[in-house]
Amino acid sequence: MTESDDLRRFEILVIPHLDAAYNLARWLTRNDQDAQDVVQDASMRAMRYFGGFRGDQARAWWLQIVRHTCYAWLKENRPAEVVAFDDGEDAWRELAAPAADEPHAIAVRNADRAQINQAIAALPIAYREVLVLRELEDLPYKDIARIADIPVGTVMSRLARARGLLRQALLHGARPVLRTVARSTPGGVK
Repeated sequence: MTESDDLRRFEILVIPHLDAAYNLARWLTRNDQDAQDVVQDASMRAMRYFGGFRGDQARAWWLQIVRHTCYAWLKENRPAEVVAFDDGEDAWRELAAPAADEPHAIAVRNADRAQINQAIAALPIAYREVLVLRELEDLPYKDIARIADIPVGTVMSRLARARGLLRQALLHGARPVLRTVARSTPGGVK
């Protein structure tokens, strides 16, 4: 197979999953620019070794490279985050309450989205990656196990733990219940 054949295969099999790669890198690094750098580095690695790829699950293969590149990047640039696997309980409680208590539905939806994003971003990285791969990328457990290089049972337990932590954070940071405010009319309060 020639180099141009590999390039063509790469474009067909890997390029359609760039958004998923960026999404995974974004959630693992928690920064847009860092995610772009990681995906670029991962793309270079993938191109270098694509000639040896013989599998039929290019998405899982590609996301595995992105994951490894993320961890290498984090180890070099933010080593405390990789080590903080078991320290997530305390960080979880320090989540800021949502800033939005505006009356408009869009503002409430945006606040909910921000709260969920903060809760996901505050998860320990090992839990965050399986949650992102399962819930946002809709990957089966088998592919997640392959990408994260862990047994399927560990994927399931980390996913359950991630969901529990997420639930706990969202309940802990829940917005206060809104109450109805009487409208004032020209004739008085209604």
